[in-house]
Amino acid sequence: MIYSSLFEATCMAAEFLDKNFMDRKIRPVQVLMIIVVAVMLAACAAEEDAYKEDTVERLYNKAMAQLEGNEYKSAAADFAEVDRQHPYSVWATKAQLMTAYSHYQNNDYDDAIIALDRFIQIHPSNRDVPYAYYLKSLSYYEQISDVGRDQKITKLALKSLNEIITRFPNSKYSRDAALKIDLTRDHLAGKEMEIGRYYENQGQFLGAINRYKKVVDQYQTTTHVPEALHRLTESYLSLGLVNEAKKTAAVLGHNFPGSEWYIDSYKIVEGKSVWFKFKAYRWYWPFD
Repeated sequence: MIYSSLFEATCMAAEFLDKNFMDRKIRPVQVLMIIVVAVMLAACAAEEDAYKEDTVERLYNKAMAQLEGNEYKSAAADFAEVDRQHPYSVWATKAQLMTAYSHYQNNDYDDAIIALDRFIQIHPSNRDVPYAYYLKSLSYYEQISDVGRDQKITKLALKSLNEIITRFPNSKYSRDAALKIDLTRDHLAGKEMEIGRYYENQGQFLGAINRYKKVVDQYQTTTHVPEALHRLTESYLSLGLVNEAKKTAAVLGHNFPGSEWYIDSYKIVEGKSVWFKFKAYRWYWPFD
């Protein structure tokens, strides 16, 4: 006899014990064994009720309906069920990828990355592998936090995006990956700038210089380079390194002649405003 619930099994066991224990027909060890068996039977019955085998078409269609209805968590579970019940079906491979996509849509990025890594490992030559790499990079990219927080995820996103460019340079995902790489690098440069400003405000100019130089050397194409050069000029002057400050300001003026950061750097190095020079010698100067 299989009991339909833990409660029913426990009640039956209690009734049996009450009848026999009072008559001293069973021993304490037997009592414990009866309770354990009752619990196991109830658990098996519950598991049997939860597991319902179905055809692969019905399971997959159910999962797709959940996905189209924005029930992403249920869709992920249903796609996983396709793979579990029919692992050798042609639908199982697609279901593995759709499981990851459902996790991604539900903002469960860690689960999506785990599912994608599994898909890539099991099916390295599948035609959808480029998309799997792309979706994995998006799962990292979507988790990028502001520059005030740790940038470990940002570095993982950059690594994953670069992998798309390296592995699939001619794929339809490489162009978007390249754009996101630029944004990710700009974000990492912004983190270095924030740390550099902190050091500079604390009077730790050597630490600040190292951070600003890292931006100039490693993130040359980002929007933070003009400010980094200006902050380098400030930090060099604070240490009394006037020649280094002038050289850095010259680099800033050569590469970003119309930048406000160059105007500020020229002012602190030469002790006078550069506005007149722009007005007199720059044909594009818009003011009278």
